[in-house]
Parts: sequence; C-alpha cells; structure tokens
Amino acid sequence: MGVSITNFSRSGLSDWLIQRFTAVVMALYTVFIVGYILSTPGLDYSQWKEFFECTGVRIFTLLALISVVAHAWIGMWIISTDYIKPAVLRFAFQATCFLTMFVFLVWGIDIIWGL
Repeated sequence: MGVSITNFSRSGLSDWLIQRFTAVVMALYTVFIVGYILSTPGLDYSQWKEFFECTGVRIFTLLALISVVAHAWIGMWIISTDYIKPAVLRFAFQATCFLTMFVFLVWGIDIIWGL
C-alpha cells in the first residue's frame, strides 16, 4: 500500500475517508443553514446575529469550515500530483493552495469567534 504525502504517514484510504467524512459534514451544515433560513420567515440581521451567537452553531460552523479546508486540501493535492508534473510548479501550486486555505481558515475562525 502506498503512502500519501497529504498526511505524511497514512495511506490513500485515509485521505478517501477524510474526504467522505468532510463531505457529509458539509452536506449536513448546508441542510442545517437552509433549514434555518426556510423556517424563519422575515429573517433579518438581528435574528441572524443571534443565531450565530449560539455556541452550538459556532462549533458546527467551525467544524464545517475545517471540513471545507481539509476537503479542498486533499482534492487540490490530488489534482496537483496528477496533472502538474514539474516538481517546481507542483510545489508552487501546492504552496499557494496551502497558504490560501490557511488564510481562509484563520480569517473564518476570526469571523466565527471574533469579538
């Protein structure tokens, strides 16, 4: 069984399982948010703000954000290793993806838990 660089010590099976798990989390979060929007007639800013001040919603949102980042990282790593053959270009692409995802993750955490 081959070793995957996305996890440095795990097989491709673990990458596959992580992608499936994160896809389920993202789907559940989407259903949760759409359900809230549809069940709250005349939704305004104060209701939306109150909804996201709930600790459970913040934790679920953080889990969804981490899921998006993990899902995207594995997907972009697989795409880059399959289609970008020169090592320098592949490294530059992966570094750009990693930096972008890291910035979005930190920014999202600041939005979710910021004062």
